[in-house]
Amino acid sequence: MERMDQARIDAVLADIKSKEKPGVGNERIKEIVNRLLKDLFNAMADLDITSEEMWKACDYLGEAGRKGEWGLIFAGTGIEHFIDVKMDWEDEQAGIHAKTPRTIEGPLYVEGSPESKSYAELETVPEPGGERLYMSGYVLDEQGNPVEGAKVEVWHCNLKGLYSHFDSTQPEFNLRRAIITDKDGKYEFKSFLSVGYSCPPGGPTDVLMALLGRHGSRPAHIHFFATAPGFRKLTTQINIEGDPLTYDDFAFATREDLVPHVQRIPADKAAEYGKDEAFAKIDFNFNMVIDRTTIPAGENHRTRASVDA
Repeated sequence: MERMDQARIDAVLADIKSKEKPGVGNERIKEIVNRLLKDLFNAMADLDITSEEMWKACDYLGEAGRKGEWGLIFAGTGIEHFIDVKMDWEDEQAGIHAKTPRTIEGPLYVEGSPESKSYAELETVPEPGGERLYMSGYVLDEQGNPVEGAKVEVWHCNLKGLYSHFDSTQPEFNLRRAIITDKDGKYEFKSFLSVGYSCPPGGPTDVLMALLGRHGSRPAHIHFFATAPGFRKLTTQINIEGDPLTYDDFAFATREDLVPHVQRIPADKAAEYGKDEAFAKIDFNFNMVIDRTTIPAGENHRTRASVDA
């Protein structure tokens, strides 16, 4: 079929824009919506997208919203990853070279995790069958100096690939803690080696991934926020070394510098590290960037889950 003529597309776009009242509304929103409509209408013409397909898309968007999966769709379609890549480019333009890469937050953070000084145990209830993990390191500034009073928020899923708050079988804030650094900038936590997770089976994200010929699973990982007065918020996560999906993450979150080595310490050597059991050991430092108005903001003020919400 011959493509719809451009003059007709442009006439529709002009008609829509003509309904705007100068000086009324938000100019930034007008600019963005008009650009997205222009790209969409031209894509509809280029690809001959039918009325049937558009209304199916409308139904899909509604279902994704009702099931709260837009955060997963942002991750799975690469939108959240592209936001990071764009911010990396903006850092480069500003001469910022962050030592700890940013990567996606994902949709499963919950505000208000219990705080402790320097050390935390993430399990509210013991996780049967988990491989013990001790992870530690330092929060440092751009010159490698310790950052006192930094907050390291950490969260990960259980061995079923489920996150507390979103999984009613777990206690609130299970596997979620916030650690405040002392003057040496050190943090440490005790948990177990996490696993990956998959999108809810049959849900909007899973359906979309299948239609795209892709899977909807993530490798084993642990999420972090690092915040401190005068510093830009750092949003990042580490992957667990050796996971088969580390470089096949449906959310595109893997970064080479965020796959630290996992050292296995046998029980007969544990006492040398002040522990009383065999464990996996991860050492990882968070380097923070001094905040200033000329660089991309660390906080995006997105809507996040809360126990009070």
